[in-house]
Amino acid sequence: MENREIEAIVRAVVEKAAGRQNPESGPEAGHPPAAGRTGTAEACGPDGDYAPGAAGPGHGAAIPSGDGKPVPANGGLVRVSMPLAKAVELIGKIEARAAQWDMRVVTAVSDAFGRPVAVHCMDGAYIGSFDVALNKTYTAIAFQMSTAELGALSGPGKSLYGIQFTNDGRIVIFGGGEVLKENGVIIGALGISGGSAEQDTALAAYGKSIFEDLK
Repeated sequence: MENREIEAIVRAVVEKAAGRQNPESGPEAGHPPAAGRTGTAEACGPDGDYAPGAAGPGHGAAIPSGDGKPVPANGGLVRVSMPLAKAVELIGKIEARAAQWDMRVVTAVSDAFGRPVAVHCMDGAYIGSFDVALNKTYTAIAFQMSTAELGALSGPGKSLYGIQFTNDGRIVIFGGGEVLKENGVIIGALGISGGSAEQDTALAAYGKSIFEDLK
């Protein structure tokens, strides 16, 4: 094989690795990088779906979209069930209500697969509430119901008694976790921890009630 043939092969491999021959991503495919997104804290998760995290240098973050349509990401196109912007807006309204009720809570929002999208800790919230709030979102997604509903089904003598000991201890059977829907479709979950079980339940129910009205 002649040198020019070797050089042509190497050049083709390098171009492909740089994404210049990828028909699903990059400017050639009509997907320019999102303006102002490069190097932000919004990035792709370990399995390619949109998730919060540190983006690498020179890499734009995925554009949130709650309608399930593919959006540009570092490695191509991904589907986003819970947009970061909507999750943060929901948390802000919940924190405002919590302040009115003199509560200091941790609020978590996960996507339809139970992966965290955003977690906020109000000043003075319990450290232990962080894991509890996240596990409430996981529980709501895993069993497609509120944690309060699951708790009612898992008491002594009930059909789901003992379920809190499954899933590596991630199941929460007291209130504060709610499924979040858009047009009847589950797109994520909300978890709140920091008050009494009754307070967390009421605050999560408030969050669920306003969710679909958010843009």
